[in-house]
Amino acid sequence: MTSKPVVPRAVARTDIDNAIEHYLAEAGPEVALGFIDALERTYAAIGKVPGIGSPRWAHELNLPGLRSWRIQGYPWLVFYVEAEASIDVWRVLHAKRDIPAWMEGEVPEASV
Repeated sequence: MTSKPVVPRAVARTDIDNAIEHYLAEAGPEVALGFIDALERTYAAIGKVPGIGSPRWAHELNLPGLRSWRIQGYPWLVFYVEAEASIDVWRVLHAKRDIPAWMEGEVPEASV
């Protein structure tokens, strides 16, 4: 089985940068590097088996195709949609965040 490339949108990259900055400031470089490693493992998993993510938020937010997968060891969720040739990462959000609140802004168009 061939893995699909995982492509984070600009807002997802900003989410990741903010998480790394938080871990660097609050927990140190080891924890920040651990977060990066765990995120890379998450990307590898969803690239290989896109259906692994939960469709919970797709139903709650009425966004067909949206899936989420938790970053192992960290309270963060990767929100993504499977496109024909890639995995489109919309956001990387803290699990305690008010997830529907990110809907108040512009919802990315699915590249399905």
